Amino acid sequence: MKLSDFRNLDRNNIGGWPQGVKLVICFVIFVLIMVAGWYFEISPQQDELQQKQAQEEGLKKDFSEKQAKVVNLEALKAQLDEMRDLLRQLLRQLPSKTEMPELLVNISQAALSAGLETQLFQPGAETVKEGFYAEKPIQLRMLGTYHQFGAFISGVAALPRVVILTMHDVSLKPTDIKAAGGQLSLEGTIKTYRYVEEDESEGTGSKSAAPKSDAAQTTQGGK
Repeated sequence: MKLSDFRNLDRNNIGGWPQGVKLVICFVIFVLIMVAGWYFEISPQQDELQQKQAQEEGLKKDFSEKQAKVVNLEALKAQLDEMRDLLRQLLRQLPSKTEMPELLVNISQAALSAGLETQLFQPGAETVKEGFYAEKPIQLRMLGTYHQFGAFISGVAALPRVVILTMHDVSLKPTDIKAAGGQLSLEGTIKTYRYVEEDESEGTGSKSAAPKSDAAQTTQGGK
């Protein structure tokens, strides 16, 4: 086969082309078909295959994580039950609903025993939180010395029931120095908490319970 064989080709007589030219033309056509097939068919499928392989790796990883959770599921359930039991035990150490009126009286008596002058002790509306405990705010205003306030805190801590008091917007400042001789004025809101029984939480949800007899416990200007 010579180069001149390609120059003298008769397009109208393909059957008369030299055998070598026919083989070369067939090879070129074959290569073009293969390139076109790879570009239009195989290449997109390869991209899709890579995506599927990446998706497969992600699914395998997700499966391994879920399998590990399933293996430890029973242990986690047992641990959760233990934590719930511990939480119930801790919550039951808080006062119950029936003990709250007595608790408020005991807090007020602790202030009197410490020698504080209680100008205001006004319990507010109770609010159930998270379905298992309730908080009751108490607005107060007291006068006393530093040591008397310390005695009051010690008296609250010595109550037979576990009492949690948190202070909110509380100010402690000296009164008229010339007249009071070093007395301090404590004013603000404290919150105390109680345990909510399961049947009670089902009935109340997160609604606020208005106090019935708290007004009788409000002290104005008394000791």
